[in-house]
Amino acid sequence: MLNRRQFTVAAVLAGLFPIWALRAQTAKRIAALFAGRIDDRGFMEAGYKGLAAAKDQFGAEISWADGVKPERPLLEEVLRKLAADKPALVVAHGGQNNDAARTVAGEFPDVSFVVTQGNVTGANLASYEVLQEESAFLAGMLAGFTTRTGTVGHMSGIRVVPGLKGRAAFANGVAFAAPNVKLLTNFSGNQDDSALSKKVALAMADAGADIIFTMLNAGRTGAIEACRERKIAQIGNVGDWVATTPDVFVASAIADSGLAVLAACEDMMQGKFQPGTIKKVGLSRPAAVRLSTGPGVPQAVRERLDQAAADIVSGKLAVSTQWEGPEFANP
Repeated sequence: MLNRRQFTVAAVLAGLFPIWALRAQTAKRIAALFAGRIDDRGFMEAGYKGLAAAKDQFGAEISWADGVKPERPLLEEVLRKLAADKPALVVAHGGQNNDAARTVAGEFPDVSFVVTQGNVTGANLASYEVLQEESAFLAGMLAGFTTRTGTVGHMSGIRVVPGLKGRAAFANGVAFAAPNVKLLTNFSGNQDDSALSKKVALAMADAGADIIFTMLNAGRTGAIEACRERKIAQIGNVGDWVATTPDVFVASAIADSGLAVLAACEDMMQGKFQPGTIKKVGLSRPAAVRLSTGPGVPQAVRERLDQAAADIVSGKLAVSTQWEGPEFANP
């Protein structure tokens, strides 16, 4: 028995099926790599939802690999396997794939590649980036305006470019709102280790932080537990944590990376994909990037945040993604 793809190839070779039909079928196939779990309630899950939306909205035939450790040799190995099947597009979800995608794209010139939240380009390679630094800046402003202790925290896992940019934007947002507020910032080394995240969050709370901005994936669960125990607030990212966990989250710096995956798939399906480019989406598209705030945020603070968002969109206020300062060590 032949599967559909094998039957199509056999039919072309036998002269029973026009070769353009094989090309049309190939053009529908999109493969994706997720360097983490697609059920992490964070970045990877958002990306997977974008891939699934491409199937529902545009009829793409999708496949994926997940649970891959964010180590370059492993990422390259999986990308090669995905590309060897000759899909129209291979999506590497996350900036941790920058180097691996650049290498593997060069080995498969007849396959198109995308890195989401990336900054690499090539003859068959593009990056699609949701500007999470714009909502992270607003999150920093909110933390600066509303902290009662004068100390706020930031937590992330691995040091990838989007994470560093998000941390910098948050730090600069805090300073913009309240220059004297102290910032505790930590990259623990793992996005998904809930026990480690809980230890870091507890240590930050003990050091005086009453609001923590978490840029984590599955590891966020531990930070939530710590915030509940210490009765402090949290600001989430990627999705709307205010809607799902309102007892802990006062706000969420939404940056739906799944829309970057969906946009790349849409462009490929519609013949609009442009290699050699970096496509960016920010606060001007609120469905992708915005700050969601809970009912406890004072109206005066909301108004200042709304004005800042408008100024960012208009170009009046620039969000810096550069920051240098001391870091909070793992406990």
